[in-house]
Amino acid sequence: MHAFDVLGDPVRRRILELLADGELAAGEVTSVVRAEFGITQPAVSQHLKVLREHGFARVRAEGTRRLYAVDPAPLREADQWLATFRRFWTPHLDALATEIARGKRDRRRAGPPTTDGPDPG
Repeated sequence: MHAFDVLGDPVRRRILELLADGELAAGEVTSVVRAEFGITQPAVSQHLKVLREHGFARVRAEGTRRLYAVDPAPLREADQWLATFRRFWTPHLDALATEIARGKRDRRRAGPPTTDGPDPG
């Protein structure tokens, strides 16, 4: 399975988002994913298994708990592949950042809005 096949599933992407903030117990992941996606515990376990088997997540035992964490290596590989295509959106994002900065600068120069004019009350 290719990295984008793994990442193409919204449940697996959400699990990785949860794990990006740090290690979580399988039960914690399951609770969030079940609430958000309305899927069963075995379905969540299957998604965790896919992430683990394809190297996107690591698991370690702590007593009876299974703690999951992101393994960044496959994400770096996907990022390297995407680097080929960044040229298509990076200039647009840079231009957007310039326009946002220009708008903020213009608002600062204009000063605070005035309340001149008729009383709306």
